[in-house]
Amino acid sequence: MKKETGKGHQRWSYIIIISFFILGIIDMRFGILGIVCMGAPIYHAIRGRGKIHCSKYCPRGSFLGKFLRRISLGHTLPKWLRTNKAKNIILSIMLSVFSIVLTYAIVNHGFHFLVIAKVFYRFMLMSFIVGIVIGIVFKPRSWCQICPMGHGCTLIKNSQDAKSKNNTVKIPDMQN
Repeated sequence: MKKETGKGHQRWSYIIIISFFILGIIDMRFGILGIVCMGAPIYHAIRGRGKIHCSKYCPRGSFLGKFLRRISLGHTLPKWLRTNKAKNIILSIMLSVFSIVLTYAIVNHGFHFLVIAKVFYRFMLMSFIVGIVIGIVFKPRSWCQICPMGHGCTLIKNSQDAKSKNNTVKIPDMQN
């Protein structure tokens, strides 16, 4: 039996994000599933798996890689956008916008399931469109280089590494 080549789940996980957007159009309550999309990379990072979600499972990355290959202009993402400073700014903007929109929706419409689902759906759609635009102008998966979730996973991993490094007990050499 010949083993299939490819990146495992990356070959087909784009179906998940397409299904998410279609289900959201049919019934906005499905937008709450955006929690899974946002939570999965954080779950893997907290479990010590770093950015495994990005490289093996991410439906958005799968979609961008599969469908933008032929229409992408193929430019390299500018170096300044790949710096930690730029990624921190993007992460801060995304978290701020999400928090403000969620707070605004809850304050004006109450803490209702549908209100929260709409916020998640719209936020996922907005970042998906930004990812597509970036993927067309630059290389297909350029969004993956600056993705706030991926950068957040890197920050979690670095924090865990620093914590474990500081908690390492040094045993003195007993040979005298």
